[in-house]
Amino acid sequence: QVQLRESGPGLVKPSQTLVLACTVSGGSITTNNYYWSWIRQPPGKGLEWMGAIAYTGDTYYSTPLKSRTSISRDTSKNQFTLQLSSVTPEDTAVYYCARGRVDSGSFDYWGQGTQVTVSS
Repeated sequence: QVQLRESGPGLVKPSQTLVLACTVSGGSITTNNYYWSWIRQPPGKGLEWMGAIAYTGDTYYSTPLKSRTSISRDTSKNQFTLQLSSVTPEDTAVYYCARGRVDSGSFDYWGQGTQVTVSS
């Protein structure tokens, strides 16, 4: 059973960089044919895919967020990390990490989500 767990600060000040980590257990982030995504849901809005890192280490980003987003991984910790720079209150959301399948594009495992609030 694959499990994902997000960790990071619940409160970030405007203009700072948000850093979240997703620790994976029950499966390796280098296993073929999977990619590891960050997805967020602002209050009252739908899910927004932010970006992903593939099992190869290649990264992919949502066009609107590309200039502010960086995803990296630490294979020794089986962990991948989101950095979102220059945050504003509009970045307030529940942030999720999830595993996606390359063949179908669907997500089969999700973390429980972590609330991030951007406020001074």
